[in-house]
Amino acid sequence: MAEAITGLQLRSLIKASGELEVALVPVEIPEPGPDEVVVRVEATPINPSDLGLLFGAADMSTARQTGTPDAPVITAKVPEAAMKAMAGRLDQPMPVGNEGAGTVIKAGSSEAAQALQGKLVAVLGGAMYAQYRVINVNFCMPLPDGATAADGASSFVNPLTALGMTETMRREGHTALVHTAAASNLGQMLNRICIKDGVALVNIVRSEGQARLLRDIGAEHIVDSTSPDFMSELTKALEITGATLAFDAIGGGRLAGQILSCMEAAIIRKSKGAYSRYGSDVPKQVYIYGGLDLRPTEIVRNFGMTWGVGGWLLMPFLQKIGPEAGAKLRARVAAELKTTFASSYTRVVSLKEALSLESIATYNKRATGEKFLIDPSR
Repeated sequence: MAEAITGLQLRSLIKASGELEVALVPVEIPEPGPDEVVVRVEATPINPSDLGLLFGAADMSTARQTGTPDAPVITAKVPEAAMKAMAGRLDQPMPVGNEGAGTVIKAGSSEAAQALQGKLVAVLGGAMYAQYRVINVNFCMPLPDGATAADGASSFVNPLTALGMTETMRREGHTALVHTAAASNLGQMLNRICIKDGVALVNIVRSEGQARLLRDIGAEHIVDSTSPDFMSELTKALEITGATLAFDAIGGGRLAGQILSCMEAAIIRKSKGAYSRYGSDVPKQVYIYGGLDLRPTEIVRNFGMTWGVGGWLLMPFLQKIGPEAGAKLRARVAAELKTTFASSYTRVVSLKEALSLESIATYNKRATGEKFLIDPSR
């Protein structure tokens, strides 16, 4: 009989009493089923999409660390006004971590599982902030020779999101893109894709430092939203590129509406057609895919009637395009893992170090250029 494996798993709990509790919990790792493998997790990134589950609606300015050095526990208060939004997860300890990479140490009996034995794989499937993960082989991607776990840790969420943006553009009949929070890790990746594929991309940033970072990797169209001439500069960039599709990571405030306004202004400048009180008939679309600004989204309708604002998420997109198209996107990621889809990290921490107040204060800011990687094998 095989010896049972026990490992630590990070779990996030929001209690009905209004308190967040994040802790490391020892869990016994079950034997893999026929189409499953056990992965020793060696690298898993902290993405903005992970933070929503990790901390929920808790006010992290109230965070406190208790427990012991080997078993830290983070607690924080959840504002009463935010508890309604947390109703679906109350009193349920939830594992965290969308993606990661590591070595397959046990494999099920199927041919597909056995083929991964001993291999270094990237994994998408949740619960990756753990020392071990049992996962179906369909959620594993073997990494190319010479790749490390750190190389493969971010192989899914950001690469497939960036590829999903250009794929959505093509499927919906647009020819160029706008992206906000554009100097992020994902934004840099999207620039490399667009440069390689010849797609015009308008980057909206929030500082000259972010603009400089993008210029250094070859970005051409960069607009600073803090500029007093932001609207005219954005309109000019949209006129040059013809971009009518935007992906917005900010979410709240006026930015989505401003993008639509500038799209309409750029279209009208280029149009030779007659005036219409309904605006241009060119479809204009903003997809909100993040929530860096938690305020309500403010839309001032001064851009005609042919427009849309909606939500966009990676997993529903992959389900929509089907397994064959998704497999082609993953194959491109694997082929360009160290070039187009390379990720960089400012700090590598253990599971315990990820629960220090100092680490949390840094990665929870979601600042450009501050990307953490967890190595659960530390």
